[in-house]
Amino acid sequence: MKRQKSPFLIPLLALVFIITTSPCQVGAQEPYKLPPKEIVDILSAPPLPMVSLDPTRQTMLLSYYESMPSIEEVSRPFYRLAGIRITPHNNSRQVLRTFTRFVLKDVKSGREIPVNIPEEPRYGSPEWSPDGKMLAFQRYLDNGQELWVVEARTGQARKVFGPDLNSVASDGFVWWPDSQGLLIMSNPEGRGPEPAAPRVPVGPNIQETSGKFAQVATFQDLLRTPYDEKLFEYYATAQVARMDLKTGQLQKIGSPGIYQFVTPSPDGKFLLVKKIKKPFSYSVPYSSFPHTLEIWDDRGQLVKVIADLPAAEEVPRNGVPTGPRSAGWQPLRPATLVWVEALDGGDPEKAAEHRDRILGLEAPFAGDPVELFRLPQRFQGIIWLGQPGQGLVNEFEWRKRWRTTYHFDSARPGALRKIFDLSAQDQYNDPGRPVMVPTNSGDLAALQDGDFIYLNGNGASPEGDRPFLDKFNLKTLKKTRLFHCARGVYESFVAFAGNSRERIITSFESPTVPPNYYLVELKTRKKTALTSFADPAPQLTAVKKQLIKYKRDDGVELSGTLYLPPGYKEGERLPVVVWAYPMEYSDPATAGQVRGSPYRFTFYRGASQLFFLTQGYAVLDNAQMPVVGDPKTMNDTFIPQIVANAKAAIDVLDQMGIADRKRVGVGGHSYGAFMTANLLAHSDLFAAGIARSGAYNRTLTPFGFQNERRTLWEAPDLYLKVSPFMYANKINEPILLIHGEADNNSGTFPIQSERLFAALKGFGATARLVMLPHESHGYSARESVLHVLAEMIEWFDRYVKKK
Repeated sequence: MKRQKSPFLIPLLALVFIITTSPCQVGAQEPYKLPPKEIVDILSAPPLPMVSLDPTRQTMLLSYYESMPSIEEVSRPFYRLAGIRITPHNNSRQVLRTFTRFVLKDVKSGREIPVNIPEEPRYGSPEWSPDGKMLAFQRYLDNGQELWVVEARTGQARKVFGPDLNSVASDGFVWWPDSQGLLIMSNPEGRGPEPAAPRVPVGPNIQETSGKFAQVATFQDLLRTPYDEKLFEYYATAQVARMDLKTGQLQKIGSPGIYQFVTPSPDGKFLLVKKIKKPFSYSVPYSSFPHTLEIWDDRGQLVKVIADLPAAEEVPRNGVPTGPRSAGWQPLRPATLVWVEALDGGDPEKAAEHRDRILGLEAPFAGDPVELFRLPQRFQGIIWLGQPGQGLVNEFEWRKRWRTTYHFDSARPGALRKIFDLSAQDQYNDPGRPVMVPTNSGDLAALQDGDFIYLNGNGASPEGDRPFLDKFNLKTLKKTRLFHCARGVYESFVAFAGNSRERIITSFESPTVPPNYYLVELKTRKKTALTSFADPAPQLTAVKKQLIKYKRDDGVELSGTLYLPPGYKEGERLPVVVWAYPMEYSDPATAGQVRGSPYRFTFYRGASQLFFLTQGYAVLDNAQMPVVGDPKTMNDTFIPQIVANAKAAIDVLDQMGIADRKRVGVGGHSYGAFMTANLLAHSDLFAAGIARSGAYNRTLTPFGFQNERRTLWEAPDLYLKVSPFMYANKINEPILLIHGEADNNSGTFPIQSERLFAALKGFGATARLVMLPHESHGYSARESVLHVLAEMIEWFDRYVKKK
């Protein structure tokens, strides 16, 4: 008998599995193919670097990265265990974006310092030390991970640990609050080899349930067998240790275990620990496994158990677990822990005067926690202010999609003062988000000057986003505008420069100018360039881009961004690609608000639909597809609403003299793919469709999908009505289905595309199924991305452009 291997260890396969059903039916594995050369050239250009600022906001870090890994890298064996993907060769969660080099740039002088590291494209994202003098990052190897640090003043880098760094259950490392060391996770000493797969099964794999109402989402990559449990425990178990950067000494803390996080208190004397324990669940990811929340001292001795919680399998639908959750250290206090507890059993359907309460407990953690305040609606996060003990807390009411923000002071338990109160979907009146800065210990708190904080917002408006910066008085609730993006461009606030309130750093871009960073004097508006990144795709500079607005038949306002190909002549009717993703809204007014800006620079990356522009198509991108109504019942009208949205889009493009109504294709990814298949099944508006990584049979997601709150058994007619699989006999336009064979998104199992294709084949439809080896919900490998673009263009060339 052959040795049995785990079904979740993925081998190398550099072929794409393709099946076509049409008058001439073909099924085959084909080598990867390329789209037209101009697309390959654009995607081969190096991407612009990522930019971050040190905590003092005086030094910029430019992080250069590979835009796409190779299929060889994506095909490295990985295990799909407990809701994560583990690469056994380096004791890490699967990482598909890595950095190749780093450059430090002084904001004031503009001087650049290259970081001195070995030239190889396998580095993790750098993390600044709390004092801004150092950086730390992972170096990924074929036999493990190393931890490196960089001196920001000189750019000199050195290895401080490895190759036994472990980042399976956690991020692998975190800075100690004093910036003198790092808390790291390492493989336990004497770990030994990986557990061997059983050569012969010892028996069937069994799950049992009785009396538990575990209406959980359809998670992927879950544990399935006892052998999976052994593998997960083997790779996720880590030893906590403290690395002293001056002496190089490594001090073990506590015993080996599975730790999702270990976080030092601001004074560095205590640790907040989330420790995963058995029995492991086969129904939820490891983050929802049984666990304890513990406080340790800095030597690893247990101080207090905050909570001992079971697996979160019985959480009410759209609810939260009972017991302490969202625990974290309070900034600007030496060691005060704050957490949230549900008062309604975590059930949003249950009537309750208050849904959540927030509690705090100070060192030495000997007494009972203090209740800070209660919230009428569900807790949605705390923003700590620059004054110790003060903060802003958000609550969310799901029925109205309403967000309320309160000011609180932990010195006055129970006292809440309302600051903001508006629809969470109301972009036009969004006050913005507090400007956050790191504290001396590395925590984040809102920048505060006396009674004032600073709000940074998108500035959504009928003409598109115009970002702003406001100075906001917490007592009077009055604001003063310090910065507002000019019309016709897109400029956003990044940070204050150093400790000054007179100068800010902004990111500026326009449709023809890529984003670059500037130092701006607020009084004079004088601008000094900090970067000079060039257009990575000058071939498409001549693309025309505009915001168009229109209405559907019932008066709901819609919009989208229209792109016209280089050389377009006014009055010329073109083949059009409509690309969209449905969104849900409680009222027509917020549904019709313009989101985004037509004045942003356009990047052509990945398997973007915008590459159709190189082939003479017009593209209506982000065509609004609102589904408006009561959150509980809006999907009852999902089909007629998306059809009305699509008709309105085609009508306006026809009226503008741009679209040839007979040559319009529709496409979308994920929920957009679900939309695409439904539009082809329930209308004759489109010549063909492209559906990527979608879910088409909603009986396979029986406990809800997207924001649908009813189960299949509560609303069986709805689940059938919105499932395009059930209407495969009505899909009479050609449809291209693309799916990653290793899709890890909840609900979008690869079988969704396979079964829809089988149904289409049964009815003699014209369809093509492309299954991408090793790819997840989005597509990463260079070969996969290029192949997807080739498939998309060939499909629409055949069934849209040449119709």
